[in-house]
Amino acid sequence: MHGGDLLAEVLVAQGVETVFCLSGGHISPILVGCKSRQIRVIDVRHEVTAVFAADATSRLMGTPGVAVVTAGPGLTNTITAVKNAQLAQSPVVILGGATATALKGRGALQDIDQMALFKPHVKWAKAVTKVKDLAPALENAFFKAQNGVPGPVFLECPIDLLYEEKLVRDLYGTKSMSGKKLVSRLLNWYLQWHVKNLFAAVDWNFKARKQARTEMRPQSSSIKKAQKKLAAAKKPLLLIGSQALLQAEKKQLIAEAANQIGIPVYLSGMARGLLGRENELHLRHKRRLALKDADLVILAGVPCDFRLDYGQHIRRSSYLISANRSRIDLRKNRRPNLGIQCDAGEFLLDLAKLGVNSSAWGDWHAQLKKQDEHRENEIIKQSEIQTDLINPLLLCKEIEKLLAPESIIVADGGDFVGTASYVLRPRGPLTWLDPGAFGTLGVGAGFGLGAKLQNPDAVVWLIFGDGSVGYSLSEFDTFVRHKIPVIAVVGNDASWAQIAREQVEMLGDDVATVLARSDYHKVVEGFGARGFLLNKAWEIPDILQQAQKAATAGKPVLINVHLSKSDFRKGSISV
Repeated sequence: MHGGDLLAEVLVAQGVETVFCLSGGHISPILVGCKSRQIRVIDVRHEVTAVFAADATSRLMGTPGVAVVTAGPGLTNTITAVKNAQLAQSPVVILGGATATALKGRGALQDIDQMALFKPHVKWAKAVTKVKDLAPALENAFFKAQNGVPGPVFLECPIDLLYEEKLVRDLYGTKSMSGKKLVSRLLNWYLQWHVKNLFAAVDWNFKARKQARTEMRPQSSSIKKAQKKLAAAKKPLLLIGSQALLQAEKKQLIAEAANQIGIPVYLSGMARGLLGRENELHLRHKRRLALKDADLVILAGVPCDFRLDYGQHIRRSSYLISANRSRIDLRKNRRPNLGIQCDAGEFLLDLAKLGVNSSAWGDWHAQLKKQDEHRENEIIKQSEIQTDLINPLLLCKEIEKLLAPESIIVADGGDFVGTASYVLRPRGPLTWLDPGAFGTLGVGAGFGLGAKLQNPDAVVWLIFGDGSVGYSLSEFDTFVRHKIPVIAVVGNDASWAQIAREQVEMLGDDVATVLARSDYHKVVEGFGARGFLLNKAWEIPDILQQAQKAATAGKPVLINVHLSKSDFRKGSISV
């Protein structure tokens, strides 16, 4: 038995079924330990994908996802995904390899100060120095990741803690040194002592325990005050964000609670799809106008960051109620009239129990529905405009028609994905995945991996821009090798369009925004996936259906769609 087995035993106790990795000698015992305990090991082509996949797993399951990566560049490659998880408040556990404890700082292969690198970007980080501490430290990592405000955690596992003791002694070259010089004998004595210390007091029969998630329930007095204010409101509005779905197992209960509360609702992030495709309370457009007119606004797991213009979208005379796990996010940029530090999902559940639905909100709801329908009709008309290649709105309309009830949508891109978000309607709770507040490109392949593995019967659609797909193409090799049939749709307009549209207008230059209409469909065929080229509008239904058939048969698919230029999202760039 070795240190990798100890860590794998803890993973089993936490209910982990899949780990994501890119192999490396520093971490091999962990991967072997996982495989021997029937934990599925998914090896990817870039470490950032491993963390993105773990992130998606955590969001969809409500429990920490796990990534295992090797030392040095293996870990530096993950930083973007780690930061993305931190800002998205995703509980992710990163197990990182490291050089041998006695060789740190001596110029060993891939030896850097990994703790200094990770500490600013994770909720908790620890470097283990003895084998006996591996399992307890990993248990603590799981507890830290999912409690309070969730987030990524990092556990550094040096190579000499992971292999069997005999191999470690061989690594250090400890042996009889009789007859050797004093310096050599002293060095050998020190190394023997060091190895003995590494393996001292190890409990190879360590009984791992599942780490519980503690509740963050709101105080009943706060709920009663919120209910009283809501009952008196004439134009209330509810915004539900990703944090409200951290308890994934309660997603249906939270959806029912939003319906019982009975006020108009806007959904964002992981909360998209919470109320299904068609729901009278759910509004999709003109949120800014609605916020300016509302007399009471409830933010359930939604911070006042750039997405709400730092709180400026909410008028000052409105009564603002905010429920958030984070004390910082609760008061960021705009102090609420009633701030409740708690789980936002639990807040909605408790508020619904008081029965606050009011007939006085009918006219208000009708006003917002009229605004919503007006914008929807505008989008429909724009989708009918004839273009030389493919109208992006028309394409999205056709995809929308095909989405099955169990479909999951992964959004990775700028302009095309932004367009798709106006048209595609997630079918249920936790069926939409986007990067979150960091606005990261490149999440697509990793999120797709996590989504399909956790929901094998779902049709997983990866919506890419032609800029963002460049980060994920090599992972079609991963999809093929591990038999993970996703459907990727690439909106190919040969441009970083979201940037180009504003840059050209403001600066008169398209420098660094021009791409080629590359044959992405041929690239994935080289990996063994199925590729389609779509450049004629009349072919859209047929090719989408062919793609679905190929995925049903077990083939990953990419559709390379040649889009016409569009000004649909003019003025939408956020900086």
